[in-house]
Amino acid sequence: MASKAMYSPSDPALKKRDDFEDILEERRNSSDLRYALKCYTPVMYKGLTPCKASMLKTLVLQSDALQYTINQVAVESGETAAVVQEEAVLILEEMAHRLQLRTVRFLAFALTKAFKMLYRSVFVNEEGIQRLQQAIQEYPVVLLPSHRSYMDFLMMSNILYTYDLSLPVIAAGMDFMGMKVIGELLRKSGAFFIRRSFGGDKLYWAVFSEYVKTMLRSGYAPVEFFLEGTRSRTCKSLTPKLGLLNIVMEPFFKGEVFDVHLVPVSISYERILEESLYARELLGVPKPKESTSGLLKARRILSEDYGSMYVYFGHPVSVRSLAQGRVNRAQYSLLPRHVPQRPDEETQAFVNEVAFRLVRLQEENMFLKPWALMATLLVQNPEGLDLPWLMERLDWLRALAVSFGAFLDWPAHVSVSEVLNSSVAIHSNLVCVSGGRLVLVPGDREATETPEQAVFNRAVSLLACASYRNQILHVLLRPALLATAMLTAASSRREDVYSSFSFLRNVFSNEFILCPGESVQDFEEACYLLVKCGAVQMLQQDVVVTEHGHVTVDFLFAVLKPFIQGYQTVCRYLYEEASESLSEKQFVPAVRNFAVKLILAGRLKHYEVLSSDLQKNALAALLRLKAVRKVKTGEQVNLKVNKTTVSSIEDTLGGKIPSRKAVLARL
Repeated sequence: MASKAMYSPSDPALKKRDDFEDILEERRNSSDLRYALKCYTPVMYKGLTPCKASMLKTLVLQSDALQYTINQVAVESGETAAVVQEEAVLILEEMAHRLQLRTVRFLAFALTKAFKMLYRSVFVNEEGIQRLQQAIQEYPVVLLPSHRSYMDFLMMSNILYTYDLSLPVIAAGMDFMGMKVIGELLRKSGAFFIRRSFGGDKLYWAVFSEYVKTMLRSGYAPVEFFLEGTRSRTCKSLTPKLGLLNIVMEPFFKGEVFDVHLVPVSISYERILEESLYARELLGVPKPKESTSGLLKARRILSEDYGSMYVYFGHPVSVRSLAQGRVNRAQYSLLPRHVPQRPDEETQAFVNEVAFRLVRLQEENMFLKPWALMATLLVQNPEGLDLPWLMERLDWLRALAVSFGAFLDWPAHVSVSEVLNSSVAIHSNLVCVSGGRLVLVPGDREATETPEQAVFNRAVSLLACASYRNQILHVLLRPALLATAMLTAASSRREDVYSSFSFLRNVFSNEFILCPGESVQDFEEACYLLVKCGAVQMLQQDVVVTEHGHVTVDFLFAVLKPFIQGYQTVCRYLYEEASESLSEKQFVPAVRNFAVKLILAGRLKHYEVLSSDLQKNALAALLRLKAVRKVKTGEQVNLKVNKTTVSSIEDTLGGKIPSRKAVLARL
């Protein structure tokens, strides 16, 4: 280990939290029309007069950077510069937003009515709004919300309109353009549309990057995008994507702006609109195509109760402060600013580190409801829980989560039974109380249902329930890794426990947000938290479970067990059944079929193994650990399996410790 210092931050349980305001409370007691037509005069960056969307496009097309790329593409393609320029105009026309205040007012009216029907409350931290207002006046601002639902970007714009802040310009996928009316409404409320993949298209990339950078340089409006790139179907944070983050940092690197402020925003849901849809997608059911007619058919959701929603605007993060002593900006002065430059390895590592830290900030300010604790216990006991035991365990888990720093909304002076009943009422589509037990609601069953269909229907409920367990994983993860390491390490010696912890952390670094290069810090944090709650004792050279700590350690191990068993199942499939010609496209359905057979045979307990998200993350880990490699044959990509290494990883995950030399070779 690089360090033996004990992790000793300020106690996370004592961290000051901002006061929250329910923005729907006033809407319920006043006119929605008056709200939509209110005087809207947001403050602007350095007091500038906002330019029109048409002027923004002119600035992009006339920029030196885009003209440079147009001339390059013309030479490479043999076309005239005028032809390439016209292509750039078409790309920008397809992409650009056309913000109109009258459309914003219409959506403010319509969405407010929808939000009041869907949610009991929408809480926003007032101090975060004040910090954002100050930042917008002084610096180019980039808003980085978490992404768990389609509601995220709709609510973000609604909140900024409510507080008289500049409306963001939002990066959106092309899927919405297919929604005739909705797509145009979104464009006129600030959305700009980008293709899912365009890495090889030099002209498209130039138009896109210059469009975003022009908005930042001009202070036109805050830019908003999702670091995770797409909605998380599991409610776990996804590995951040770096493309847009590189773009918004570049104006600072090149000295075009003094600073850029990045604002992490944590959006938490008591109940997610898409929960059943997500579970089915993870089980291989194709995602429905976005369409206006589909949206109209889904209006029945307005009659259901989705509880409360929390939006926490974090402290603005200064790129200038982060880059101090880390990024050599002099390298950007070696070429004219308009000439594209790839960031060097040092700068790319810096951007990657910032991305992970921003996602961690999102996680730290996620608001948890008691249902997340109940779902955690239910996932560990899928056959159901006796109510007296559940209430006792729920109270215990509440204390543990708070001691670990969870941002938990537990009503004061309300009994555990009342909290439980309230949660069950909101999530009655997933659970019910029957015979004094809390049980999962069985899916739609048919008389002709096959065993495989029964597994699928059961998995839908369990994966939906697990998505709420996942809301609290960032709180439990590091202690759970340590608890698992203590149970699987060769001995209780600190070095052996750390070695096992580091191995687990490495394997699961695609599954969870674990900042690169911070294995020692994570280990020390886990030790600190488990010592603090009395579960673990740190002796001179050993890490040992206390007399009363086994309950906590066993619980934390059970938190991680579905992922361990899932990765072991993937390893077992690759070791036992994968053929030499297994293609990358065949991998997920093949593993799913293999897992279904194990479940039906009673050899596999955790249905989360059926999740395509887990299967893809496991494959990514095995590729990184050199247990599998990709081999391209013509147009097809096949997976070449090193069965010895795969078997060794499966054994190590199961607590069968190989030689220290073999472990170190994989790390």
